[in-house]
Amino acid sequence: MTDIQRVFLSLMAGLFTLSLAAPSVQAQGAKPAGASTLASEIDKLAAAVEPELLEWRRYLHQRPELSNRELETAKYIADRLKSFGLEPKTAVARTGVVAILKGGRPGPAVALRADMDGLPVREEVDVPFASKVSSKYDGQDVGVMHACGHDTHMAILLATARILTRVQDRLPGTVTFIFQPAEEGAPANERPAGAELMVKEGVLANPKVEAIFGLHVFANVPAGHLTYRSGSFMAAADTFEIIVKGRQTHGSMPWRGVDPVLVGSQIVTALQTIVSRSVDITRAPAVVTVGQFQAGVRFNIIPDTARLVGTIRTFDEQVQNDIHARIKRIAEGIASGAGATVEVTITKNNPITSNDAALTARMLPTLERVAPGKVRESELITGAEDYAFYQKQVPGLFFFLGITPAAEVGRAPANHSPFFFVDESALLTGVRALAHLTADYLSTAAAR
Repeated sequence: MTDIQRVFLSLMAGLFTLSLAAPSVQAQGAKPAGASTLASEIDKLAAAVEPELLEWRRYLHQRPELSNRELETAKYIADRLKSFGLEPKTAVARTGVVAILKGGRPGPAVALRADMDGLPVREEVDVPFASKVSSKYDGQDVGVMHACGHDTHMAILLATARILTRVQDRLPGTVTFIFQPAEEGAPANERPAGAELMVKEGVLANPKVEAIFGLHVFANVPAGHLTYRSGSFMAAADTFEIIVKGRQTHGSMPWRGVDPVLVGSQIVTALQTIVSRSVDITRAPAVVTVGQFQAGVRFNIIPDTARLVGTIRTFDEQVQNDIHARIKRIAEGIASGAGATVEVTITKNNPITSNDAALTARMLPTLERVAPGKVRESELITGAEDYAFYQKQVPGLFFFLGITPAAEVGRAPANHSPFFFVDESALLTGVRALAHLTADYLSTAAAR
């Protein structure tokens, strides 16, 4: 045997060994055959839909509606979905809209969610499509603005629906498009609302959804960048109310009464020791904030009562329960020592938004393909999201889409500000992210 023959046989043996050892593309979780063609088609359709994406966003931005009052918003969304060939169901969870797209091949069901409601904020952004809407909120005359970007979420999901209906015959599975009202919170007499009510009314049940995806635009993340976090991502949000009952007296004779203002002030101060001295912040952060202190009507009258209202933010259920108990114990102890009484009410609102670890790991390559070099892990976010109610039912992935121009990062007005500004160049990245997450999940699930 010549040297050339030996080299040839050695090379062939090595290639044969590698072919046996290497896992298949499908086993590695890569896109199955034909998926790259579908991905290319999605990107072409995304580029084509961008003008409408901006038109829809600006129309909705000019016409915000408060939680559970999104009637015209719902009609606009339903009309667009009908124009795509879908049959939307309206009045879900009061004003929500749901549409189902059945793919051309059998496969699992996934859901995509956008929220719909605006905020009682008077817009101060100088754009031609700024909101001039006014309404009533909690008995007050207020401006109404999409100050948290829900207009962009709706436009992004409409564009995603338009794209996926165009490739319907190639989708192995079903997609549920969820347009959800009242994410910002409904009046107490209208609860449950939002995502919680959507779940109760069965939006994940028929068809039975296997996974859910959602996004939120976020200020001070560069436009077009994506941030995510596996596991706990956004905080649980609870509300507490403390009614302090003292005894009214003239301000010049405080010894004849029990001052609820003083007792309330001591409670506010003592509550700050919960996080600073009682919570193990090496495990997870927590926040206890008193945002309202109401008492009295006149400068020289010590009133009968004072009212404190605040928020609790936690990332761990054990810590959450411990903080609840401490608030009650501190308020009652201080009041008792001063001869007053208290009524403490704690209401659980949104659970912890927690991304399923396996789903996040599986879909991260898709996000990185959509925004190469622009995907990073997020810090914990003490804001809250009722998207968590979906995640308590099925595995979910929720991520942020940056919408701040690079030069403004770190100093741009935050979500909920009257100066909240969206760099619209980022929106197409959101569309591509949702469309590719859907196609990749369905394709790989069908391949398995």
